[in-house]
Parts: sequence; structure tokens; C-alpha cells
Amino acid sequence: MSTEQNKSDIFAKYSVVSVEKSEAPRGASGNDWYCYVIGAGNSKVVGNKPGTLNAVTEHAHTVANDLNARSARSGSVYAPRLKKK
Repeated sequence: MSTEQNKSDIFAKYSVVSVEKSEAPRGASGNDWYCYVIGAGNSKVVGNKPGTLNAVTEHAHTVANDLNARSARSGSVYAPRLKKK
């Protein structure tokens, strides 16, 4: 296994928890809205998106994969930066 794969395995923690039919957010129209939840430990990302159940589920998986890829590349954007000496 390469080092990149090891990093991905360690940080690949976000996954789709649920995708459920929901009402349109305030100010939005339509009746084809879904609420998705992506989780990792105590962290949770909640989103709303119009579309079919399959399309929104695919979108949620893409978001989870993107979060995992960002986690594998570097630390949190909120972590303090080390100064070069």
C-alpha cells in the first residue's frame, strides 16, 4: 500500500448517514426537496437539495468523498500554521 492510500484510509471517515424527503426551505419553491446528512464521528453536515432521491443521494456521496479527499491532503483550515524557521 502506498503512503497516499494509507492517508486516505485514515481520513476516509465522512459517509452519508441519511437522505430523506423534506419540505422546501423558506423562500424556495417546489416539492422535490431532500435533506441529506453526512457524518463523521461527532461532526455532521446537513444539506438540502432539490431533485430525485437518486440524484440527491449521489450528490451527498460526492460531498462526502470531497470532504474525505480534503481531509487526506492536509489538516484543518482552522489548525494553527507552523512557521518556517
